[in-house]
Amino acid sequence: MNVIELLADLQARHDEATTRAGELRDQIEHLTAALAETEARLAELTTTRKVIAELAPTRAEPEPTAAYQAILNAFNQHPDQTFRVRDLHELLGMPTDDPAMNVTRSRLGRLTRQGFPTQPGRGLYQKRT
Repeated sequence: MNVIELLADLQARHDEATTRAGELRDQIEHLTAALAETEARLAELTTTRKVIAELAPTRAEPEPTAAYQAILNAFNQHPDQTFRVRDLHELLGMPTDDPAMNVTRSRLGRLTRQGFPTQPGRGLYQKRT
């Protein structure tokens, strides 16, 4: 290979690298713009969540998953006891007003359909009559 061919080859490689660098710069510009839009959207969502959390009433009862677990724990810890909803609320320190107890009745109904409170070694749920 002579010097002229070598220089031509180097120029071709230089041109390819220049083209690739331009493509990468374009991609970086596009990704930078997309990132800025996404970060702005995240900031809006964070603000919205904070505002809603401030305006939403506080709940006296635990989150549903925690409530179900607390109920199951009570049944597991007292296998010889028959629970009525009011007894369960008093044991767990939950409010004993009718709306709160109705939520627990609903949860117990779901758990009963799944067979949890009726398994051996657990307390029993006595529905009101």
